[in-house]
This record gives sequence, C-alpha cells and structure tokens, in this order.
Amino acid sequence: MAYASQSGRAKTSSSSPQAFAICDRCGFTYNHVNLQWQFDWRGPTLQNVRILVCGYCLDDPQEQQRAIVLPADPDPIMNARVQSYLEDETTYRVTASIPTTDPVTGLPVYSSEYLVTTDNQNLTTQPIGSPTGIKSTVSMQAFGGDHYFPTLSVLSLFGDGYNTVTATCSVAHGLEDNSQVTVQGSTSDTANGSFSISISSAMAFTYLTNTVIPSGSLLIGTTLVYPVDIGLPLGYIQLPQTGI
Repeated sequence: MAYASQSGRAKTSSSSPQAFAICDRCGFTYNHVNLQWQFDWRGPTLQNVRILVCGYCLDDPQEQQRAIVLPADPDPIMNARVQSYLEDETTYRVTASIPTTDPVTGLPVYSSEYLVTTDNQNLTTQPIGSPTGIKSTVSMQAFGGDHYFPTLSVLSLFGDGYNTVTATCSVAHGLEDNSQVTVQGSTSDTANGSFSISISSAMAFTYLTNTVIPSGSLLIGTTLVYPVDIGLPLGYIQLPQTGI
C-alpha cells in the first residue's frame, strides 16, 4: 500500500542526519542546509530580506530597485572652451554704445540700453497677443483636478473700439493674470481666438487684440468663452502674436 512521504523533498540519512525545514515561498520540505537566504537590492547594496527559500524559489535581485550610482566627474582640462548658453538663450534685444572711461578710476564703463515695449516688457522678436495658427475651434480646454474647466458664464463681451475686449461673467471666473482663454462665435473675427488675459475683478477680465475691433457688444447667443492651456515659448508669459 502506497503512502505519502512526510519528508517531502528532504533527504533522510541514518548516518548523517540533517534537520528539515519549510521553504518560505513554496511550502515544500527540504533539508535546512539546502535553503538559501533571499537577497534584494536596497539602494546601492544587497540586503538580506530574511526569507529562506529553496533553489527553485530563489530569485535574482530586482535591478529596478537598485540605485543608480553616478561616476565621478572627469578631471578638468586646461584652457576649456565652453558653450555660451547665457548669450544663446537671450530672447530680448539690447543696444550697446562705445564704452567710456570713468574719470576717477580710469576703468572703462560699458553702457547698454534694453529695448522695451509700451507695457514695459523686454522687446522680443514677436509682439504679444493671439498666436498664429491656433484656431479657436480646435483649442483644448484647460484641465484642472479630475475634470475640464467648464465654459465661462459670460454676461457681456464688449469692445472699446481700439484693441481691448472686456468680458464680464455672471459668477466668479477664478482666473489669474496671464491665464489663457479661447473666444469663439463673437460678432468680430478679430475678437475670436486664444488670448492671454488681464484680471479686472473677480467677475471680469480683459484681453488685447492685434487689430482694431468694433466698439460695442460682441456677444451673441452662440458665443463661447472657456479657459485653455497652450504652451508658451521660452521667456514668454503671454501668448505670442504675429497676426490673425
């Protein structure tokens, strides 16, 4: 009559007996001397995780838990020639004149003048306003938390006859200076598009167009205004404008 061995996968020797032990992973019985400690990476070193396992259950240390050790910096060289990153990334224009000499110290004094716009921003190669090539009908609404920001409840959209459009909402809009909105379906194509805004109050904001707009109400029943989040070029806090 057959019976199940109580020794499992352990070997029994009458001349050299060895203790039995259970593998912490598979639960089979082995000789204790044949079980091994499981090690795993903890930062830059291997650490015993205090699990005794058989040869079948022994895992290789997980490399994804191993810290990346950066090599030492190379030795510096004489007469190095480095990239002029600061000058290459300058996004504004500056004029410089011939240096003059300080009458007291005799040291040369270099004079420079930064070119600025009428709103006191450094003059760049592009003016500020609605971006070229971004259609109001395909711009993505701004995403906040776990939902898209809803369309703003605009009571009035008023043009001043020059370049400023004022939007007044029925509830607090929750926007900040230089937030971005998309306007579509107004009575003026110039007032439609994506713009950076300036906050007038908790209920109102303004934005600038790059051409003159009609004076009066621009709001009709199908007009939509909603927040968007469009990426900006390096050094800009507002959407760049080169034309409509």
